[in-house]
Amino acid sequence: MVSLNYSKAPAAPFPTGIHDLEALILAVLADESLPIDRSSRPAGGVNRTAILGFSAGGNLALAVSQLPDIRAHPLAPGAVVSVYGPLDFTVGATEKLANRPFKPQLGPPRGDASDLLSWLAPTFDWSYIPYGHDLRDPLLSPAFARRENLPPYVGLVAAELDMLAHESWTLACRLVAEGGGRARRVPDRQSGDPAWRVCGRENPAGQDGVLEMKDERFAWESGKIKWLLVPDVLHGFDSAHMRNVMGGGEAVIKDAEMKTRAYVADLGRWLKETVWRL
Repeated sequence: MVSLNYSKAPAAPFPTGIHDLEALILAVLADESLPIDRSSRPAGGVNRTAILGFSAGGNLALAVSQLPDIRAHPLAPGAVVSVYGPLDFTVGATEKLANRPFKPQLGPPRGDASDLLSWLAPTFDWSYIPYGHDLRDPLLSPAFARRENLPPYVGLVAAELDMLAHESWTLACRLVAEGGGRARRVPDRQSGDPAWRVCGRENPAGQDGVLEMKDERFAWESGKIKWLLVPDVLHGFDSAHMRNVMGGGEAVIKDAEMKTRAYVADLGRWLKETVWRL
């Protein structure tokens, strides 16, 4: 695994970070001292490389994967994974709040009546997006990426108590519809039916540390697309720093740690057995 850095806004707004990552990824793939599998692809298979990012990095992972020099590379990534990424800048923070469940039963911070990102998002958007830029640009808002411009396998992971979850769910369903596999209805953030407007459910899961792998609102794999919604957790739940900042007590932190291990193991299984067929 190689961790990559990039120039940050506001000093380096869109698309500087994407092209920083492009140059770094190409340099990594060219470095023969790194233990990258350079063998020929098996029949019908993909390269044993993947790009993954968290939060803003989830956006950037999907964006850089679309660039021509990445897609055309002999070691082009076989998969890309976005973990709770901001994928659609056409929708404002206030509107996105209607697309996540609020669960006061969980107590603070998970049961708070506001979203962690709702008051930060406008500042992030202002610092990153050039004035007048098309918000539907798929390099800026990967929710609008064309299926053929992404790697063969795409994983979308989201946190249930996160106003960004709905856009990952929407993208996962749209990519399946466009790329084959079992037909799935694309969620509608303005639907009168809460089942399609809200990404998640009203009641807590009721079992700490466990993913909802049998509930299709929370997990499925279809047509080379993987969707995983981690129940009863906030944006950044898998970051030790964010867990300490948000608090919530020992039980909340333990729940987040257990779910982090569970979703990482599930992604690892998907990459190994489904994507790379090892």
